Amino acid sequence: MILIDGKKAASELREELKKEVILLKEKYNKVPGLSVILIGEMAPSQIYVRNKEKSANEVGLKSEVIKYPDTVEEETILKKIKDLNHDENVSGILVQLPLPKHIDKQKVIETIIPSKDVDGFHPMNVGNLSSGYESSVPCTPLGCYLLIKKIEPNLNGKKAVIVGRSNLNGKPMTQLLLKENCTVTITHSKTKDLKAECLKADIIVAAVGIPELVKGDWVKKDAIVIDVGINKTERGLLGDVAFDEVSKVAKALTPVPGGVGPMTIACLLKNTIDCFKRSQN
Repeated sequence: MILIDGKKAASELREELKKEVILLKEKYNKVPGLSVILIGEMAPSQIYVRNKEKSANEVGLKSEVIKYPDTVEEETILKKIKDLNHDENVSGILVQLPLPKHIDKQKVIETIIPSKDVDGFHPMNVGNLSSGYESSVPCTPLGCYLLIKKIEPNLNGKKAVIVGRSNLNGKPMTQLLLKENCTVTITHSKTKDLKAECLKADIIVAAVGIPELVKGDWVKKDAIVIDVGINKTERGLLGDVAFDEVSKVAKALTPVPGGVGPMTIACLLKNTIDCFKRSQN
């Protein structure tokens, strides 16, 4: 079984991006800039943002974190986003989720102009992705896709099962695999006989937030299994896949932690650079 090392893959991607930033600086005499808006004091969000800032600096991006208390008014955030939309030094804008209850997430997402939407959540980017046009792709599914391609470069005709239909992962993941000529099934909480669906799959991507949902006898021999779940339990962090069981049958499997997570941040940097390149053209 191949243990898919997300840390190593992310490190390799960052090295490539670092070289690309040097070339862009030579060509345009400026570097891509990422602005992250962080609202409130939630520890997981703060850790994520710190890691994003560290990684951005590592590859040579211009990075800034704009912090607000969780009592900030929605209007203040929307105005700041509009200012960043017009700032030529900012290539990508990210508002760290989740947001306080009084701030409308959809309004925030739609205020970021699509060309600076490094999260790939703007309806225009979602539409472009599903239509097969150029777009920013949400970072987690993009990371999953790159990890799958490392194991299996030719996905033509493969059967893929996505467990979970979220806008964050399930739906964009489906579009990426359709583009590769996979036959894709999206499953969810209302799917009848989830095990039977998973057993047909050459590729399983699990992202539902249920610890160890996907068992060893759900996975056919030599399937590639990508575990997006991160669940806090009494036994520590667990994925959506029963690792010990599935590792005995799968061809390749991501660990939790150390699988998809590091790739998500590396793909955010990739998206920022891609937004910069599109803006220069």
